[in-house]
Amino acid sequence: MTMKLSGEISFRHLAIEGVFKSHKTLLAHLLAQKIGGQLVLDQTDNPYLRDFYNEKEGAAFLTQLVFLANRYHQQSRLLQRDLFVDRIICDYLLEKDKIYAYQTLTDDELRVYERIYSILAERIPRPDLVVYLQISVKTLMKRMDKEGEGLEKKISDKYLEDIVEAYDYFFFNYKAAPLLVIKADDLDLSQEDQVWDLIDQIKQLNKGTLYYVPESFQAKKSKK
Repeated sequence: MTMKLSGEISFRHLAIEGVFKSHKTLLAHLLAQKIGGQLVLDQTDNPYLRDFYNEKEGAAFLTQLVFLANRYHQQSRLLQRDLFVDRIICDYLLEKDKIYAYQTLTDDELRVYERIYSILAERIPRPDLVVYLQISVKTLMKRMDKEGEGLEKKISDKYLEDIVEAYDYFFFNYKAAPLLVIKADDLDLSQEDQVWDLIDQIKQLNKGTLYYVPESFQAKKSKK
């Protein structure tokens, strides 16, 4: 089914967020196709990531600093790029870097990280809309079993529980931009009608926070 976008979407800088395996990158791709925009994807290459998964001493701090530096350089370039494109759709929010830092770093490391982060964060553009794909621990664990690869298999269930809780806490308190929270356990992005329903929610959002629970594909079929 192909649909046309009716009405205008005023947001010019969208950030899509969610824990790993929330399918945020897929959603970013689909939004870029449907509503138009330049796609900006998180850089996942990190030379210290293997050491981090292998729990090598000091690797968590180095891993976090590389991610922060990469994200800062990418985001800071948007200040110039924003002048030449109508819309930017990014599959991460810089603030998410802190979510992971607080899960993995020691108190001493956090003090150094916070000083670096506070300097860099002041120099990047802010999104004018954030979309949070909220999934449960149960859904994340299922997706890790099905989609997890290589070193990801080393991630403990406790860490998965902690990161989901940290994301939910962060976005429950998020006030920096209009926020669309999507209960995404049953969101099926292969169903075009669900994607367009989601876009309709974006169009309705003006300020504050909007919570959206997509109707499952099977539920729609049962009504016919």
